[in-house]
Amino acid sequence: MQFNKITKVAPLLPEQWSSSYISYWIPMQPDDDITSGYCWFDYKKNVCRIDGLFNPWSEKKKGHRLWMSEIMYPSTDESFKSKVSYTRNDMTKTSAFEAAVLNDEIDPCHELILTQDVLITCNAQYIGTSNILGHEVDEWFFQRPNGKGPATYYFISDTNHLVRMITGDPKVQASVRDFPNFNTYKISQKTFQPEPLNK
Repeated sequence: MQFNKITKVAPLLPEQWSSSYISYWIPMQPDDDITSGYCWFDYKKNVCRIDGLFNPWSEKKKGHRLWMSEIMYPSTDESFKSKVSYTRNDMTKTSAFEAAVLNDEIDPCHELILTQDVLITCNAQYIGTSNILGHEVDEWFFQRPNGKGPATYYFISDTNHLVRMITGDPKVQASVRDFPNFNTYKISQKTFQPEPLNK
């Protein structure tokens, strides 16, 4: 596995990559959850898949936790979603979860949730270095389109190896996603099934 060496120029993400992820908040509130999952991106084929417990998702308000697998095909404007709900009788005491498979859904998808050139298209600015997950990292700051607010992405210094994404203002509330085992191993095409209907 080899990552591209770069200068302090906003990097493109690798053409193909995958990683487990951890999702949480800064600052964490009493009702906030920390969740995890796995994601796969293949920019050459313009497809990605994300599996995991949905975050943000309020178990208290919704009555259950939600696991979802989503496969996105912007080229055909399709997103395939498979869902499972996890319900328990009492959220405040020790209790067992009951799983129920929900109906699959197909929704429109105009763009991958994370594009390969996000730093370039959003005119990201290099703002310094720090240490995250045992690595010295480069920090890239930008404003997300359509008034969605700020974001800071962290890459192992001088590479296109993503280790953390923060969206929002940490002084108010921000979403954090860590990628502890980011890699560029070849992704099996079985990962991206079902294939798009509108070929």
